[in-house]
Amino acid sequence: MNSTTVTTTIMSGSPLSTRTCSSCCFMNQKAEKPTLSGQRLKTRKRDEKEKYDPSTFRDAIIQGLNEAGTDLEQVSKFLDVSATKLNLRRYSDVLLDILFAGGQLAPGGSLVEDSDPDKVIRTNACVFSCDETVESLRSFYEVLYKLIRRYKYLERAFEDELSKILLFLKGFTEEERRKLAIITGIIMANGLASAKVLNPIFEEHLVKEGLSLEFATLMFKTWLAEKDVNSLYGYLKKSQLEGRLLELFPLNKRNQENFAAYFREQGLGPIADVQRVTQTSEVKKELQKQLSDMVHEDAPVKEVIAFVKENMIKNNLQAHDLVIIAWNTIMAAVEWNKKDELVAEQAMKHLRTYTPLLAELTTSTKSEINLMLKVQEYCYENQSFMKVFQKIIVLFYKNDVLSEDAILKWYKQSHSSKGKRVFLEQMKNFVEWLENAEEESEDEEEDDDNQAAQK
Repeated sequence: MNSTTVTTTIMSGSPLSTRTCSSCCFMNQKAEKPTLSGQRLKTRKRDEKEKYDPSTFRDAIIQGLNEAGTDLEQVSKFLDVSATKLNLRRYSDVLLDILFAGGQLAPGGSLVEDSDPDKVIRTNACVFSCDETVESLRSFYEVLYKLIRRYKYLERAFEDELSKILLFLKGFTEEERRKLAIITGIIMANGLASAKVLNPIFEEHLVKEGLSLEFATLMFKTWLAEKDVNSLYGYLKKSQLEGRLLELFPLNKRNQENFAAYFREQGLGPIADVQRVTQTSEVKKELQKQLSDMVHEDAPVKEVIAFVKENMIKNNLQAHDLVIIAWNTIMAAVEWNKKDELVAEQAMKHLRTYTPLLAELTTSTKSEINLMLKVQEYCYENQSFMKVFQKIIVLFYKNDVLSEDAILKWYKQSHSSKGKRVFLEQMKNFVEWLENAEEESEDEEEDDDNQAAQK
């Protein structure tokens, strides 16, 4: 029976013959499946997960540092060699714990103990074992600097670890805290870490016990001995900490007077000055926001004036600063017409409403000149206002916002270079009119004096 016959028999449902051909055997034979039993799979070495073993790493680092002793050059060489033998990236937190505190830190700031009492788990090659002098700590800073700058992957870990250590201030001795403050000041002044690592010192439990202020005071002294106050302020501002310095004081002492008195007494007058400038800036921002709300809500100008004068007294603000805030707020409240021929009319109508407010803030020549310079700058930067400058100044003159003395001073010597040629040309005829009016007034006064003398 050939294969065709077999196929027909199966399909018809008839019994299969006991005699099978080679093709039938091939069809019914099942392939043998492979099995894993008893076999060993090979894995690449890099795929095997290394066991996390910080204790062994700690022991190796401490042994090497102790062998290097107090020779910081040898300490740096050992750390350099360790980078090729030990996994500094994985155990960076342990490494930096040791370099700061002399051993691995447990939560809270205490050193991790070992089950073997005879094992050496501490080293004196660390910040906490340095002499409490700027020179000694600066020398150890060089060790940290060389390490971090050579192995860039440690930069992030260094910031994280320093931030963690600052959170443990309460767990350290008073001497250790002072050393930590000094070296942190050196680190900050030289840009080895960003000021954001200082966030933990604003924790309420550290502030409440006075540890934050104590630490910050010594750190600022060290920082200012390395760099000037502008560098310090810029660094704090970059990490948005310049506005938080008042938080170093407990709630019951958290005010500007206590802040200024304390830091001046500590010989840190520049810190008090920075805080005053920062606080004034924050007050101005809040004032501008509230003023903007009042303008948008069309509050009566009398109410706006009362609000501004109240804040001037309350926050000791100067009129020559506030007139700029008022101008910016007034001009920002309107969506100006894009057509040059219509924007002048729109501006005159809007500004006329607020001339009483501006007049309250231009009671000195300095305030008047500040306002004129701001108007000049605005018209220069907003091209649709280039032809409106003279109209604004005349409006202000007629409404007692600007005096003729201030206008003449601006024209002759106090103007800005921005659009100078255009704006001086616009003002030429008006200035000539002012000067002629002034001469006529002087002549009239002289005539009056002569008549009085004759009588």
